[in-house]
Amino acid sequence: MDLSTTAQNNDFSGMNLLKFTLFTLLLGLVSATFAAPSTIPSAPKLAATGYVLMDYQSGQILAEHNGKQRLEPASLTKMMTAYVIFHELKSGHISLSDRVLVSEKAWRMTGSRMFIEVGSEVSVEQLLKGMIIQSGNDASVALAEYVAGSEENFVPLMNTQAEQLKLEGSRFANSTGLSHPEHYTTAYDMALLAMAIIRDFPEYYSWYSEKSYKYNNIEQNNRNLLLTRDESVDGLKTGHTDAAGYCLVASAKRKDMRLISVIMGTKSEKARASESLKLINYGFRFFETHLLYSAAQQLKQMRIWKGERESLDLGLSEELYVTVPRGQYKNLSATTNIDRTIIAPVTLGQPFGQVNIRLGDEVLVERPLVALQSVAEGGLVQLVKDNVLLMFE
Repeated sequence: MDLSTTAQNNDFSGMNLLKFTLFTLLLGLVSATFAAPSTIPSAPKLAATGYVLMDYQSGQILAEHNGKQRLEPASLTKMMTAYVIFHELKSGHISLSDRVLVSEKAWRMTGSRMFIEVGSEVSVEQLLKGMIIQSGNDASVALAEYVAGSEENFVPLMNTQAEQLKLEGSRFANSTGLSHPEHYTTAYDMALLAMAIIRDFPEYYSWYSEKSYKYNNIEQNNRNLLLTRDESVDGLKTGHTDAAGYCLVASAKRKDMRLISVIMGTKSEKARASESLKLINYGFRFFETHLLYSAAQQLKQMRIWKGERESLDLGLSEELYVTVPRGQYKNLSATTNIDRTIIAPVTLGQPFGQVNIRLGDEVLVERPLVALQSVAEGGLVQLVKDNVLLMFE
């Protein structure tokens, strides 16, 4: 089956010409006031230094302002601290039940705290909850020291993960988010980091939705006000310093669609919540996300020369989602650009072209088409046969 047929089965081609003509004539009898708008309104203008609205599944940016401008992250930093700790847990280097001896440095941390006592032993799980829910600077430092021996040694782990996640506008200098000239990020990078936390560590993500946490007989509320204002919001993290202003990374899921919003540099705790909600509501109201192709789904079958077999399946290495304005899904089209001559040997995942998803004249997504199986070089007879045939190809 060629890609155009696949696209047709996914309802990309729209109505045939006859049906469309009849429908248009019938529609002309109806008042124009009932017609659906062909465009969507612009994103709301927000009182923030920078912001981004991203669809979780497609990764498409639906709205942004100064999305890649370097800004101070404040306690949004603790998302990266948590990501590193989650990675250590997954690698088996540490466990949730490990007991961490609280240092004097961790105990003396200023700002938001979970109120751990110097010399006490606190579990990794308790410290993670204290950092995620209560935004504890003391918990962040205690975890950094436990994993790397010191907070200074922990910082390179943060920057290594930032590089691997392609957070190109970010650099970290501490585990807490306290102001430092070499500590910065972007709204776009924070959206990518939020996506990575949800995708890579779903077993821990639920902690970001907990509304309060009690430790040392002190109960503190999660500073993310959206957790109590909108039941679709289930994370992630707030931040605030005088230099950074009030920041919030939020994620919300309604039906099968998840959005991530990042607001940085607002004037108050209330403002970061209300501005975030404006952005989230805009995304859900005017956009929709669809799965177009599954990972390893055959999109093209091509002739392969000089191989142990004569056909090669091409497809995508990952699921392909696309986000479009509501009502525009039927207007999507898919085209391919594929290498004309494919010669064995071929390895699984080797690229041989790309698929383009368009909405009108706009290319929404470009993805490489890759080999869905390895094909070894054929025997002598096959090589001779294909050499002759290629002379006429």
